[in-house]
Amino acid sequence: MSGLLLWILSVVVTGLTGNVNLVPTVILLGSFLVPVTAVAYFLDHAPTVTVSRQRIFFAFVYGGVLGVLAAAVLEAWLLQDGPFLYLAVGLIEELAKLFALLLVAWGIRRHTMKDGIVLGAAVGFGFAAFESSGYALNALFTMRGLSLLNLVYTEALRGVLAPVGHGLWTGILGGVLFQVAARKGRIRFSRRLLGAYLGVSLLHGLWDSMRGIAILLTLFATSSPALAELNRQGLLPRAEGVVTWIFLSFEFGGMAILSVVGLLVLRSAWRRAGRADSSPAGEG
Repeated sequence: MSGLLLWILSVVVTGLTGNVNLVPTVILLGSFLVPVTAVAYFLDHAPTVTVSRQRIFFAFVYGGVLGVLAAAVLEAWLLQDGPFLYLAVGLIEELAKLFALLLVAWGIRRHTMKDGIVLGAAVGFGFAAFESSGYALNALFTMRGLSLLNLVYTEALRGVLAPVGHGLWTGILGGVLFQVAARKGRIRFSRRLLGAYLGVSLLHGLWDSMRGIAILLTLFATSSPALAELNRQGLLPRAEGVVTWIFLSFEFGGMAILSVVGLLVLRSAWRRAGRADSSPAGEG
């Protein structure tokens, strides 16, 4: 709560004074508030002696930065416009976070599924924090100059959605990675890990695609005459060109369904981890 109040105070003072030197404070507080709080919550409610707090901090910072950088490079090399653009984004970003997770997990001698979930979530939330700061900075610049309102809206929306995004997906992936490692005695790739990777990448891709999906569903629901022509041209209209309340219902409804699916998967994994993980040993 204190962090939220500091962010709100920063926004108010920046708006009243027009001091652009305060913009980095607003961006950093808004982008890191929810991810840092989520990781702190895990540390308080799921303490572990096999993975140190230092390593979890390392996972958040180094894993997040390396994940963002790797994703940016791969997307610049591999991405092309097309109907499967966002699915490709999901595959690339989840792969980048997986490699970042492998790096921060290096040297752990004992693996438990619960520790994998926590470490994976730390990497995912770190990725989300650094990515959100980029989106917030980009939202600041508009055709009419700097827009504090755009920045605040972007940070507020991404902050609300952060718990059901990158942290959730990479937490699921980390749990499977460590579950396999616990059985095999070391971290290794497996069909189970591949299946989990494809699953979270699909959730990620659908999440990013939800705006376009919502537009199409709105056109179908309203029997828009523009649908046939748009299908022929392979184009999508802007969201402003469809019925707003129907579009928003489909967009946020779809996100809610994907969030529930992800949370149910993570809940199931956490319960299995509680039953399967033995007494923790020291970390190397």
